[in-house]
Amino acid sequence: MAISRKRKEELVAQYVDWLTRSQAMFVTEYVGLSMKDIDNLRAKVREVGGEFHIIKNTLGQVAITSAGLQLPESFLEGSSAMVFAFKDAPETAKVLSEFARTSEFVKIKGGLLDRRPISAEEVKALADLPPLPIMRAQLLGVLAAPASRLARTLAEPARQVAAALRAYSEKDAAPAAA
Repeated sequence: MAISRKRKEELVAQYVDWLTRSQAMFVTEYVGLSMKDIDNLRAKVREVGGEFHIIKNTLGQVAITSAGLQLPESFLEGSSAMVFAFKDAPETAKVLSEFARTSEFVKIKGGLLDRRPISAEEVKALADLPPLPIMRAQLLGVLAAPASRLARTLAEPARQVAAALRAYSEKDAAPAAA
């Protein structure tokens, strides 16, 4: 079914808007996927703050170019769908990667992360990252470790002096009690 020029322009404008607002965009192949599975994937992607849309490759390429981005042409060959990550790119990649792992019909082609092209392997690596709160806690632990070590190092001489004074006072107190 042919799409009018006006509708094509509206779609390109929508894609450009999503590309500029999203943290990441992933391109997938979906040949053989049933409508029920597509709806299921859309729902899972929406739960993590993303959007899943089947696109026309030519309109996708026009939108990517219009947004000032570059994507390998091989990503937009065959049947393509774009997944936009508006909130949490690793979590969206995790949902997509998990769905691709359980479905033989979805294949990740690659995508864009912070306006930079990434391969399918990099999308899977992004999916393997721990959730953002855990990463923040790990980073905080790494940042706090040198400070706590410094505090222990600075306190150690005073602790040793206090231990020596206590041992000396206990030694003096022991004969008086006998």
